Amino acid sequence: MGKCATQVISMVAAVIIAAGCASTTLQSQWRDPAYTSGPFKKVFVIGLSARDITARRIFEDVMVAKLTAAGVQAVPQWQYLKGDGPAAEGAVAAAVDATGADAVLMTRLVAIDRQVSLSPGIYPGPGFGWYGPYAGWYSGWYAAPQVVQYDIVIAETTLFDTKTKRLVWSATSQTVDPASVQQEAPAFADTIIGALQKAGLLPAPKS
Repeated sequence: MGKCATQVISMVAAVIIAAGCASTTLQSQWRDPAYTSGPFKKVFVIGLSARDITARRIFEDVMVAKLTAAGVQAVPQWQYLKGDGPAAEGAVAAAVDATGADAVLMTRLVAIDRQVSLSPGIYPGPGFGWYGPYAGWYSGWYAAPQVVQYDIVIAETTLFDTKTKRLVWSATSQTVDPASVQQEAPAFADTIIGALQKAGLLPAPKS
């Protein structure tokens, strides 16, 4: 097989691997430069999802567990607001006050972007001899195209100071081809918590 055909196969394989393995990355983040009060100690976690209440509760439980492992007290919204639909703002504020949390962490789904990747097949076609020195290059392209479909889930996460009621941090993230909330939430939580630790808004990880 020629060099060009080998390069094409490598590129196609990379696309397939990328689409088949979920990963979360932060696309942008902002921190209030005026906030100087140090790391938060207790976080009230809210997962906003009007369509899937079970997924919301799973997400909140995973985030709480990860925060606890990071040395931060945390409580999920669902334990204090029992309704399945959106809660009134006053009810949320009352629940936060009842827990004594000094921060509220909210994550909401922004969009799901369906991606389609079309690339040459990775198996050689018929090797007609009269193509001469181009046979290896040509055979790498002579195949049915490979079609890869995958989703990119875009989410926004925000952190509020409950004392001042001010936004102190926000970030937009992308998760490539997530299988389920239960499977992907731990890695998502690790990404968010790591960013908050670097920003000085959560206690630094123990060495």
